[in-house]
Amino acid sequence: MKALITGASSGIGKEFAKIFAKKGYDLAIVARNKEELEKLAKDLQKDNKIKVEIIATDLSIPENCKEIHKKVQNVDILINNAGFGDCGNFTKTSLDKEISMINTNIVAYHILMKLYLVDMKAKGAGKILNVASIAGFMPGPLMATYYATKAYIVRISEAIREELKKEKSNVKISILCPGPVDTNFNKVANVKFHMREANSTNVAEYAVKKLEKGKFYIIPGINVKIAKIGAKLTPTNLMSKIIYRVQKRKIQR
Repeated sequence: MKALITGASSGIGKEFAKIFAKKGYDLAIVARNKEELEKLAKDLQKDNKIKVEIIATDLSIPENCKEIHKKVQNVDILINNAGFGDCGNFTKTSLDKEISMINTNIVAYHILMKLYLVDMKAKGAGKILNVASIAGFMPGPLMATYYATKAYIVRISEAIREELKKEKSNVKISILCPGPVDTNFNKVANVKFHMREANSTNVAEYAVKKLEKGKFYIIPGINVKIAKIGAKLTPTNLMSKIIYRVQKRKIQR
């Protein structure tokens, strides 16, 4: 069995790698930070009898995603986890950073999901976990691009799930939609949360349990579940005002 995990050098992705290593999966771990990947691979192979393939690459470049598919074959589980955010007024945030974000949070997910889904359908088995966010169910003033990228992942995953159901395929797709998690995301996004952040280990463990049971919406934490319901019931204009106030408090000056 083999699992491909993007964004594996830190945070939830790193925890996913640890979990699947303990389960005996061979791993292909992907991130830009080669040094952290090498350190992780060494630790995983020391404690588990598995093979670990390191792929240090920039997923914001579409061709790199296609190269991963050429290089890593026979994947049983794909975890699309790499991603980052940014915070600020849309006219003041960096365009280059946002384009890189869109490429990483959307284009890379899309390419890897499409290519590996074709493979999985051909062999009649496989699981895909797309790491989205509770943000994917809400408008996101002051984090407009990030929220929009996660909305894309939610919607395309929902659509693919229905296609697989209609085809009676054994391939399963799931989305992980956490709230704030204690990872390096905050530093990159230039925000500071004013609410308790979830532990990345706990989130990853919860996600794997639900993934193995075939759960589609994987939402860790009762507060996050309530937030999803609230986002569905609250008018968009009111939700936008609420999110704006929340984001305003997070921006670091």
